[in-house]
Amino acid sequence: MAYKKEDTTLNLNIINDEIYGEFEIDNVLIELIKSSPMRRLKNIHQGGSSFLVNPNWNITRYEHSVGVMLLIKKLGGSLNEQIAGLLHDVSHTAFSHVIDYVLDEKNEDYHEKIFEETINNGEIKGILSKYKIEYDDIFNDKNYILDSPLPNLCADRIDYTLRDMFRYKVITKGEIDAFLNDLIVVNDNVCLKSIQIGEWFTDTYYKEVIGYFMNPLNVYANYSLTEVLKQALSLKIVTLDDFLLDDYTILKKIKDSDNIEIKDRLNKISPNVKLAEDDVNYTIEQKLKARVVNPYIVKDNKLLRSSYLSDDVKNKNICALDKLKSGVRIKII
Repeated sequence: MAYKKEDTTLNLNIINDEIYGEFEIDNVLIELIKSSPMRRLKNIHQGGSSFLVNPNWNITRYEHSVGVMLLIKKLGGSLNEQIAGLLHDVSHTAFSHVIDYVLDEKNEDYHEKIFEETINNGEIKGILSKYKIEYDDIFNDKNYILDSPLPNLCADRIDYTLRDMFRYKVITKGEIDAFLNDLIVVNDNVCLKSIQIGEWFTDTYYKEVIGYFMNPLNVYANYSLTEVLKQALSLKIVTLDDFLLDDYTILKKIKDSDNIEIKDRLNKISPNVKLAEDDVNYTIEQKLKARVVNPYIVKDNKLLRSSYLSDDVKNKNICALDKLKSGVRIKII
């Protein structure tokens, strides 16, 4: 499988991103971006196994990580906050959150369990030490722009929503620019100035969470690859340490094995599968986290939830929560 050309480009200290445009960034960020742990993320897909069933679903953890860093910079975050944004996904294993299904991690947080060890062992620690930056200087409770609990906005949540929906031609660059121009940080909260933009982002977010995350083809791919990887682990075709490499290395190990059954199961994960949502005679059932967003809007020097100002947001949240709780049930035809 050919590696795709990344849309995030780097030239000296100037970086250009398809979502946020051109920025000059600090030397420590350049060195981190060029490090082996960050370059590994170029071959780890954000959507897990979705690229196996739709080659256009191909955004990488690298693109997202650089994007989060740039958004934090755009919002006025400190250098340490930018570093936190760049490195926040560096411990993701091959196929991203698929490992959580393989290991039955209910909180979908395996990468968080190995995060500190990933940062403190090897090349990244050396780069940070060179610039006299300690782990605790970067990763602490003050990273409110990077990560804030739902239903709040944060750089991580914003970037994967905008990046996916733009790349998959659901939203336009003009809509993104209008949204970014409306963003503001108030009292450690990432907020919006306009309820109209709040309604737009809420709608866009649910196109991501329900339209993409819960797309039957996406659910099928993650379920099917999970079963393949569980079998590969049990047969020792791959090891847990192999997941610290990348998607293509794992796929090659399986394809190069002499186990015909597992190779056949892997080859059947393709765009040609026929699926139908069926709540009765289903083959696959999946429920996702209750991901409901409700951005703060700055109005009359107060922070008000979008649902307080908009029935549209309130109703979309009710419908989304119901769908997320009920999940998706799929029949393979």
